[in-house]
Amino acid sequence: MSELVFHSKAGQPEQQKTPCLVLPLSQTKKCPSRLAGLDTATGGLLSRVWKNKDFSGERKQCVLLSGNEFFPRIVLLGLGDTKDLNEYQIKQLVGTLWGQLSRLACKEATLDLDGFETDAYETLSKTLARELTCASYKYTTTLGKKPTPPSLTKFTLLSQGKSAIAAIKRGGNAGATVGQGINYARELANLPGNICTPTYLSEQAQSLADQFDTVTCEILGEAQMRELGMHSLLSVAAGSAQEAQLIVMHYQGAPTKKATHCLVGKGITFDTGGISLKPGAKMDEMKFDMGGAASVFGTVKALASSGAKVNLVAIVAAAENMPSGTATKPGDVVTSMSGQTIEILNTDAEGRLVLCDALTYAERFKPASVVDIATLTGACVVALGHHATGLYANNDDLAAALLDAGETTGDRAWRMPLWDEYQNLLDSPFADIGNIGGPSAGSVTAACFLSRFTKAYPWAHLDIAGTAWNSSPKGATGRPVALLCEYLASR
Repeated sequence: MSELVFHSKAGQPEQQKTPCLVLPLSQTKKCPSRLAGLDTATGGLLSRVWKNKDFSGERKQCVLLSGNEFFPRIVLLGLGDTKDLNEYQIKQLVGTLWGQLSRLACKEATLDLDGFETDAYETLSKTLARELTCASYKYTTTLGKKPTPPSLTKFTLLSQGKSAIAAIKRGGNAGATVGQGINYARELANLPGNICTPTYLSEQAQSLADQFDTVTCEILGEAQMRELGMHSLLSVAAGSAQEAQLIVMHYQGAPTKKATHCLVGKGITFDTGGISLKPGAKMDEMKFDMGGAASVFGTVKALASSGAKVNLVAIVAAAENMPSGTATKPGDVVTSMSGQTIEILNTDAEGRLVLCDALTYAERFKPASVVDIATLTGACVVALGHHATGLYANNDDLAAALLDAGETTGDRAWRMPLWDEYQNLLDSPFADIGNIGGPSAGSVTAACFLSRFTKAYPWAHLDIAGTAWNSSPKGATGRPVALLCEYLASR
């Protein structure tokens, strides 16, 4: 995957020599006074645009102009009212801008940040660099005929104020690394299940360890998991020819005496539902069922690339859920690593079965916090749609930190109830717990199930079933990498 490069620079727009000058502008009836020099340099071009009412600055309005020999192209991007711009609206603006720039045959562009009319340059440049990097991603890996990639590879972030350049540089670098992590997560999730197997994910972990000195990894196979008593996780892989993998990545960006945080990702590389077979329609999208694992990989890559000063253990429970003569059956009882027995009432509720053993395994690291990420329940999609990730937590401070990280990045979550009243829905006459809780409150009872394995530490569960991918057009979103990176950076 090609990656955009970002630079920062101080100067006046009319002084730039660039193939394309991008001018974000708020809604106005005349050329802003700060662009008087540029208007003069272009022979009154900007004044004529407003005089002819060809541009008003309405949000997402985009106009391409011919400039001069120094900047042959000028793109005017309407911001609307800049006072109420939020992360979601900036993302929409970036999509509009990228659509215009990707059609131009220029290798670089200069973006005038002063048009956003804010002094929060670091936050702005971080958001822009992240969203531009994400906009540049296009899946091509398994296409026989590769599309021509956009020629644009470099952005210069410009401001007239020299004092802002250090903040712009910091924000641009931080945003780009998070964007690259998001794109890495998208790439992993977009790969078909015959390529992205549990073993493939193990190889990706080793690749990250080879790439970064701050990352090490350990891979546990089925024999090792059996010795540890991870029979819940192993029950999911029982029907597949693919061996399950427990992938453990360590990122050390801070001294060892500092607290360790933990991410746990659901890595079901393909989910047929097992014996409780899913309907055939849209089953192809079940390659996205490892979206939680993908987000963990993307977060590790982003943290390592940026040198974030945090210590992290990232655990991925990877397996393929298939029907066969050796597959786990509804009514079977298995013993988890924690010693709790589980009656498997539905083999399509498999994510919680791999996560519970991984969450028990996380105890050995004495984590300050544990966040699991999983495409866990269709019920969460019913509850929240495709806009918000479902958040459950046994600790209010942890929940608040994750919600704040989501608001800051526009990768938003919504806290759901985790009340004791729901726990008895999981009662079983044949085991300590059933793996489903009936037809109501499915996302809540799934979280209640996980909560029984997380009493040793502050824990949160992110149900990303509605946010990990889009069905039209099909493709992974890379969520919630931005949220996780922001949360961990704040630690």
